[in-house]
Amino acid sequence: MRRLIAAAVTVLVAAALAVGAAVGVVALLDATPDQPNTPLISYDTAPAVP
Repeated sequence: MRRLIAAAVTVLVAAALAVGAAVGVVALLDATPDQPNTPLISYDTAPAVP
């Protein structure tokens, strides 16, 4: 009986760790970057010719 309880507790702890890791990964992927996404090179547009 003790082995069954130990196995059940182990499964519950492993499931909780897996859910916590998944939530953490989703939170990291949803985070906005610190640096803004600005282009390194910008081309000036020529003035319109009348």
